Amino acid sequence: MFIEEIMDLVELTSLRGALVGLPGVNGLSTEQRKRLTIAVELVANPSIIFMDEPTSGLDARAAAIVMRTVRNTVNTGRTVVCTIHQPSIDIFEAFDELFLMKRGGEEIYVGPVGQNSANLIEYFEEIEGISKIKDGYNPATWMLEVSSSAQEEMLGIDFAEVYRQSELYQRNKELIKELSMPPPGSRDLNFPTQYSRSFVTQCLACLWKQKLSYWRNPSYTAVRLLFTIVIALMFGTMFWDLGSKTRRSQDLFNAMGSMYAAVLYIGVQNSGSVQPVVVVERTVFYRERAAGMYSAFPYAFGQVAIEFPYVLVQALIYGGLVYSMIGFEWTVAKFLWYLFFMYFTMLYFTFYGMMAVGLTPNESIAAIISSAFYNVWNLFSGYLIPRPKLPIWWRWYSWICPVAWTLYGLVASQFGDIQQPLDQGIPGPQITVAQFVTDYFGFHHDFLWVVAAVHVAFTVLFAFLFSFAIMRFNFQKR
Repeated sequence: MFIEEIMDLVELTSLRGALVGLPGVNGLSTEQRKRLTIAVELVANPSIIFMDEPTSGLDARAAAIVMRTVRNTVNTGRTVVCTIHQPSIDIFEAFDELFLMKRGGEEIYVGPVGQNSANLIEYFEEIEGISKIKDGYNPATWMLEVSSSAQEEMLGIDFAEVYRQSELYQRNKELIKELSMPPPGSRDLNFPTQYSRSFVTQCLACLWKQKLSYWRNPSYTAVRLLFTIVIALMFGTMFWDLGSKTRRSQDLFNAMGSMYAAVLYIGVQNSGSVQPVVVVERTVFYRERAAGMYSAFPYAFGQVAIEFPYVLVQALIYGGLVYSMIGFEWTVAKFLWYLFFMYFTMLYFTFYGMMAVGLTPNESIAAIISSAFYNVWNLFSGYLIPRPKLPIWWRWYSWICPVAWTLYGLVASQFGDIQQPLDQGIPGPQITVAQFVTDYFGFHHDFLWVVAAVHVAFTVLFAFLFSFAIMRFNFQKR
């Protein structure tokens, strides 16, 4: 009921289903955004609201609409303190009180504006040498003209000193003294916690908000799923039935090549597509955290948790299409291993993209840093140069390269237990497919559970670093 009241108050009811969008690109207009900003603060039911030039950047009609919202807010019994820039007559006379300062921060006038600015005009016209205001002239413009530094020099007076000698100043000092004395029996405001809701409630609220944000953002969610289907069909037709061919070593290289290409292609796409989304969400988070709505971790939790179901759908679509088209062996264990490794690979790439944004001030720097690591991961993935063939002084990096672990899991789960003899094309002792995978790539089938645990660890690590960056780093410009 309170939300509905606020919606009516700021005249947003007709826009209740609209997307906020990006400024100057889509979504709400500038004037509608300002009213929404006011509404977001009103939901906390404050007794006083500070607004910094709420009409700046607006035309006359839009400024009038915003100020009507401000006036409606005041009529509910709340105090609104505004800075205002070159107001029209109607906007200026919507204010009850005026706090006018000259350059340097000294007070010139502090008091009621009055009906048709009568109190303000009367105060300045009583000062000797001040010209009378013309009929129909904007009192705000006239006030600034007659109290300028040039006028002070011409009249030989100091408007700040004139105000300090006035009866109005004395009344204000007495009012301040009176209001500074707390009533008998009153106590200082005290809250047991920094936030109005519990930590669990904050997490659930942030997750609910991210659920709505993602559902209403088809340019990210739907396009990502569509891209996944296209890539799956492309790779499936390109590597058609390669998985069932294990007679020669070249067949294994071809199958591993399909895994290598798919992991990097779809993983980098996931990482890159999530970054602009997180950049926009982080901007909103900065504002809402400053307003005391929730702490940093619940936001990070919501941003991370909402990716799990979307990536799961993505992995099921991709895994189902590619696994059947490439022709890997249809056993429950192998199919589930394939889905597991693809799911956590997409997850850690997504969280890596989020982490890159969290640790950098903007999307451009995040993209540059991410690209540098993609190239390194590609080099040490174990496909271009198998781990046993790497120089000993570089082999350590292949153990901390996420893509190398992904290829380890995919190849070992699909081919690491095949005891079929391998045709090497040269005379020599016969070896099995499983033995070739172990000797050439260094992949052991009985090591799969460790590989699975490492995938989970990389996912948790990147998600943790994103959360840590959100909590510790602040890249706000203002």
